[in-house]
Amino acid sequence: MTGPSTAFRIAALAFVAAFLATPAITAEVPQSADQIRLTFAPLVKKAAPAVVNVYSRKVVKRRQVSPLFNDPFFRRFFGKGFGLGLERPRVQNSLGSGVIVRSDGLIVTNEHVIEGADQITVVLADRREFDAMIVGTDERTDLAVLEIDTGGEELPFLEFRNSDDLEVGDLVLAIGNPFGVGQTVTSGIVSAVARTQVGISDLNFFIQTDAAINPGNSGGALVTMDGKLVGINSAIFSKSGGSLGIGFAIPSNMVRSVITGLGQGGRLVRPWLGAGGQQVSADMAVSLGMERPAGVLINDVYDRGPADRAGLEVGDVVLAINGRRVDDPQGLKFRIATLGVGESAELTIWRRERERTLRLALVAPPEDPPRDVTDLAGPHPLSGATVANMSPALADELGLDAFGPGVFIMGIRRGSPAARLRFRKGDYVLAVNGRDVDSVGRLARMMENRADRWRITFRRAGRTRNMVINR
Repeated sequence: MTGPSTAFRIAALAFVAAFLATPAITAEVPQSADQIRLTFAPLVKKAAPAVVNVYSRKVVKRRQVSPLFNDPFFRRFFGKGFGLGLERPRVQNSLGSGVIVRSDGLIVTNEHVIEGADQITVVLADRREFDAMIVGTDERTDLAVLEIDTGGEELPFLEFRNSDDLEVGDLVLAIGNPFGVGQTVTSGIVSAVARTQVGISDLNFFIQTDAAINPGNSGGALVTMDGKLVGINSAIFSKSGGSLGIGFAIPSNMVRSVITGLGQGGRLVRPWLGAGGQQVSADMAVSLGMERPAGVLINDVYDRGPADRAGLEVGDVVLAINGRRVDDPQGLKFRIATLGVGESAELTIWRRERERTLRLALVAPPEDPPRDVTDLAGPHPLSGATVANMSPALADELGLDAFGPGVFIMGIRRGSPAARLRFRKGDYVLAVNGRDVDSVGRLARMMENRADRWRITFRRAGRTRNMVINR
């Protein structure tokens, strides 16, 4: 009878014999032209002509001040304002990249590339120059859509790739004009497909790549191996200003939805969920009976909003939108924002330890009540504040997740009584002298009444506060 040790020796000898019989893999010099010609060149020839340079110019005013006037000796006698010269105009230039996405000259770039521009020039890959007009901008995604007059000539353009099909490890090319040196192509892989904790824009949801992206690449193209546009290069993580291999691109699905929205009258309207929540932690997952942390725990549902009408409840966990997983509130906002008003979406939720599905009608956020933006003035503590009635439409424009009805401070004029009393943009005015405030009109009438003592109740960052002001 053969023992275990004998059987092991026989198996080991057989393995060694098989290994020795296998031909060794050795490095070899390429033996044919085909082996040498593996290159991205055909892909670059196809994609690069659709990537353009975007130059923007704006006139800013700057005071000419001599260093002499910063001397403490002169300031001691003449004050801080001494020596301030006349304001003189100065031209400020900005450089970025853009992508032609339609043959008639429709171009996508980053909003920060053309922000405040008085003049925008687009330079094609063949060095032709065109003046560009702004079709629309979307600050929340840092995207801008431009248009040039080609005189009927069709230009090369990039087709969109479904960014939801992208996978970590896919090869990509980044094309743009870094540091103004001219059109440059870099290669890399997709490092992540759903980066939401970046803090670059309101609708955080980025493709991360290690393809070198540098200043000037903003607005350029992230291209897949089939020559299609999968993202618009937007930002980098850097301690030196140069590439460290951590670049971020706006997914093509978001880009496409912005183009569609801005093309309908120049004003982008996104669907409204009417609910807010938080990321599910490990402890929450255990208490909810989930196998692992996933989804967004709903803790606020707007009365009679789309989520409410769909049957979503506080305590539900949204796991996916149309089968696409969501892991945090930013991902949930992104999935909703890429869908169109008038459509519907399928919500996969976790409720009472089992999965369920709900059908969500996608509607535009209503402006109810009308915002009635008003500048308050007069001898009262809120003089200098610009206020408005909060509504779902206004909350969506401001990128607010949690909100409620009430009077919202949109801004504070510098040096005004409201500014000196430290009221802030984003405060909700709840009551004045013990009387509730439910509209801008009511607040304005209250502030017209002279008083020797004011007590203003307001909400800031979820906390209710009181301020007492004596004349």
